[in-house]
Amino acid sequence: MVEYTNMSEQGQYQRTMTENLGESEAFLEFQQRLSRAAAVDRPVLIIGERGSGKEMAASRLHYLSERWQNPLITINCAALPPSLIETELFGHEAGSFTGATKTRKGRFEEADLGTIFLDEIGLIPLEVQEKILRVVEYGTFERVGSSKTFEVDVRIVGATNADLPELCSQGKFKQDLLDRLSFEVLFLPPLRERREDILFLSHHFINRMALEINRGTIPELSAEVTSRLLSYPWPGNIRELKNTMERAVYRTEGDVINSVTINPFKNPFPPVDAPQKPQQEDRGFDISRYPLHEFSEARDQVVLFFLSRALEEAEGVQTAAAKLLGLTYDQFRVLYRKYRSQLK
Repeated sequence: MVEYTNMSEQGQYQRTMTENLGESEAFLEFQQRLSRAAAVDRPVLIIGERGSGKEMAASRLHYLSERWQNPLITINCAALPPSLIETELFGHEAGSFTGATKTRKGRFEEADLGTIFLDEIGLIPLEVQEKILRVVEYGTFERVGSSKTFEVDVRIVGATNADLPELCSQGKFKQDLLDRLSFEVLFLPPLRERREDILFLSHHFINRMALEINRGTIPELSAEVTSRLLSYPWPGNIRELKNTMERAVYRTEGDVINSVTINPFKNPFPPVDAPQKPQQEDRGFDISRYPLHEFSEARDQVVLFFLSRALEEAEGVQTAAAKLLGLTYDQFRVLYRKYRSQLK
């Protein structure tokens, strides 16, 4: 049975358990690897795209480990200027720099006996990486402006979507540090590789949003919306799906969700000074200029024109693009595979 030292910890644990949802083979395999890694008190790197749930994975790893009763400290390295990361991680002494009026503990001290999660770890400056390496190797560090050595017992979990070995080859990440942090490297599957989870997660977000806004009924997904959700590549992963579903629930008045807005920034009202819609010849070709013996090339340009336009209007959803062109999905896929490398 899990016991909590405070309500904040309880809320974080419950959020972790409810957000880590899925039933696809890729997701379950990842969770199995994460559970095994959690039991071994070593550093872990989590590699995943934006919105794929790296922070949730790190939180789950902490609460499945022997350190679960101790602090989990999270720091987003992308949210801090490089000049402040060292102070944030290791603290500072009073008077160590302008504005440092009092001594302040860093995140490593706060995480003692627990876990520190370094999101976007690839953005940490090299001089700070050197200090982290010392923590990993010896469990010691100094605050900024101090020569006193502090000892800490911290498990480091890092996350990124960057290619860390490539950053090492470019001299932007210390190879020694990468060697010590990569006891286990877990690759979080993107949502496009978890197709079986798209509807599962969609219904979860729909139910939760309906309860949040006190709807009397839980709306269902129409067949057309279901098809669109399953065919969209979800570059923003779970975060993008969550926003899309919550947006759809609050906008839907009936019992069926018949449309979803995946891209909320698509402006239906072009500004007054917007350029006129390009004519056919401005899109890269003019049929009249092709001599008869170049029929094949002209045909390719026509197909590319219509494919590009349909995909743009359908926001990249191939089933919707096929419908706009009056094609079956199979017919569209034949053309898409043939011309994919030429599409912008």
